[in-house]
Amino acid sequence: MAEIFKGIPKIEFEGSAGKSELSFKYYDADKVVRGKTMREQLKFAMAWWHNLSATGQDMFGPGTADKSFGAEPGTMAHAHAKVDAGFEFMDKLGIDYFAFHDVDIVPEADDIKETNRRLDEITDHIKEKQAERGVKLLWNTSNMFSNPRYMNGAGSTNSPEIFAFAAAQTKKSLELAVKLGGSGFTFWGGREGYETLLNTDVKFEIENIAKLMHLAVDYGRKIGFDGDFYIEPKPKEPMKHQYDFDAATSIGFLRQYGLDKDFKLNIEANHATLAGHTFQHDLRISAINDMLGSVDANQGDLLLGWDTDEFPFNIYDTTFAMYEILKSGGFTNGGLNFDSKNRRPSTSYEDMFKAFILGMDAFALGLIKADALIEDGRVDKFVADRYAGFSEGIGAKIRSGETTLEELAAIAEEKGAPAPAESGNQEGLQSIVNQVLFG
Repeated sequence: MAEIFKGIPKIEFEGSAGKSELSFKYYDADKVVRGKTMREQLKFAMAWWHNLSATGQDMFGPGTADKSFGAEPGTMAHAHAKVDAGFEFMDKLGIDYFAFHDVDIVPEADDIKETNRRLDEITDHIKEKQAERGVKLLWNTSNMFSNPRYMNGAGSTNSPEIFAFAAAQTKKSLELAVKLGGSGFTFWGGREGYETLLNTDVKFEIENIAKLMHLAVDYGRKIGFDGDFYIEPKPKEPMKHQYDFDAATSIGFLRQYGLDKDFKLNIEANHATLAGHTFQHDLRISAINDMLGSVDANQGDLLLGWDTDEFPFNIYDTTFAMYEILKSGGFTNGGLNFDSKNRRPSTSYEDMFKAFILGMDAFALGLIKADALIEDGRVDKFVADRYAGFSEGIGAKIRSGETTLEELAAIAEEKGAPAPAESGNQEGLQSIVNQVLFG
């Protein structure tokens, strides 16, 4: 088989003093951090849709990058070429996982039976490559937002026929998950939302989304899918208001409709910031609810109000992200999927590799610094001390539920008005973080 990325070597660890742009400065795959290698802690994945398909097209102009890989786009020959390119790319970077939508890996036909035949053909090719390289499927999903039939959503559609078509896509994608050994299956509600309440029955739509997810769980478990199902929260875009607004909203939905035993969350950095949160916030909310499943690793541009899907380079963000992930026990079925794309002027094959090196190094450094922050202990100790009053006396009774409103009122009357709580020391803690990161 001809080499596609000619002239690009296998990317090696060079160290922080290295000058080559085609080397890792911080990602040392075999380096042990908190009892696991970096490879095990980070579990990097390649997103098929951006890395092998996105050409830089935007609303103002066509694509600028050639992702044909020597074949005619829109053909099955091109689908096969992308498989070869993807596995060579992952091999050269030492990436162990990938993720995809159904129509990322094949061109969609007018007849779903033909689409499914194409999916069978291309996943045979992918499975052969997996056997050769040992690369695994992190998660897959169905694209139920691009085709015009889904202009009003898939589960949230007002058409039973479109709902049935979405169910058929989901069925096939679950079969592919089992075939390729996937450890996750994701629902991103790309158009599961509304533009105006004037034409929308919100309760009806949310109930039907839950019904589609229950059908997916039932079928997936029936055919042997034992991984996690994921919801990927996003507040807006393309719909003005999407039902999976943020981590807290999605968790409430899962619990209300009895889906919380099978589902966790796939948290994307850029989606969290679009919801008005930090990346760390949605990770923390997921973790404390035992719902942190996987992560889409990217970042947004805070000067822009849309989903820019940039490769992550902000070390504060990656440190705080890995701090939350490590403290929650690390990944099980999930990992760090680069739902990230090169900027439109970055058009070369080398740029594709440099972008992944940037993101992988950013999270590797974040892992190193998060471990150092935990080992330093001052932040954790401050938080523990801040709430220490609830570990004994009336505080302990409050926590254990052994007190009453009457007893607490009597204590307040006896002791009088309390002084303000002790300092929150925000600036001091931020200084500690800077010392750990740059000291």
